[in-house]
Amino acid sequence: MFHKFGKFKKIDVFVALYIFGVVAAALMGAKVMPLGSLFGLNFNISVALFLLPLMFTLTDAVNEIYGRKRAEQLVWLGVGVQILLVLFIWLATSLPHAARFEPLNDSYNAVFGISVRFAVASVMAFAVSGIFDVLIFSRLKKASKGKFVWLRSNVSNVASALIDTVVFMTVAYYGFFVEGFSANALWLAGLILPYWTAKCVMSAISTPLVYAGIRYLRKEKTDVSQSNQNVFSAGE
Repeated sequence: MFHKFGKFKKIDVFVALYIFGVVAAALMGAKVMPLGSLFGLNFNISVALFLLPLMFTLTDAVNEIYGRKRAEQLVWLGVGVQILLVLFIWLATSLPHAARFEPLNDSYNAVFGISVRFAVASVMAFAVSGIFDVLIFSRLKKASKGKFVWLRSNVSNVASALIDTVVFMTVAYYGFFVEGFSANALWLAGLILPYWTAKCVMSAISTPLVYAGIRYLRKEKTDVSQSNQNVFSAGE
C-alpha cells in the first residue's frame, strides 16, 4: 500500500496538511495554556498556536510557486471545511444518544459542543485573514520583483495575524463580561495583544520552513514544466 504514496503530487500533500491544520485547530484549539504574566495580568494562549508555522508555510509556499489564485483556493477550502465541521458538530451533538453512551454524553457535548457565536467568529476570522495574507504576499512579491521572501512572508503573516485575532476576539467576546465600548475595548486589548505577539513570534519561527516548502514545490513544478516541453517538442 505504501509504495503508492510516492505517486501523490507535492501540492496534494500541501492541501492535505493544510486541511489537517484547519481541522486540528478547530477541534483542539479550545485548550489554553499559561504564557506568563506581565503587570499583574495573566496571559494564556491556545494550543492551536503551534499549528501556525505549518499554516504560514503552506500558504506562503503555494502563493510563491503557484500564485495568488491557487493560494486563495487553499484558504477557501479551509473555510469550507470549517463550515462543514461546525454543521456536523451541531448535528452530532443534537442527535439523541444511546443508553450505553449516557456516561459519556455530557463530556462529549462539552468537548465538541460549540456555540454559534464562536463558530461564526472562527470562520469569519479565518476567511478574512487568510485572503488578506494571500493578497499582501502577492502585492509584495510584485513590488519586490520576486525577492525578499522572508520579508514578504513575515509582513503578510504579521498583518493577517492581527486581523485574525481582532476579528475573532471581537466577534466572540465583545460584551461577554463587560458593558460599554471603552470597557470592552480595554478587555479585548488584553486578549488581542498577547495572542498577536505570540503569532508574530511563530511567523518568525516559520520563515525557514517557508523556504523549505518553496524548494519542495518548485522542484515538482520544474519537473512538470520540463515534461510538458518534452511532450510538445516530440509532437512537432
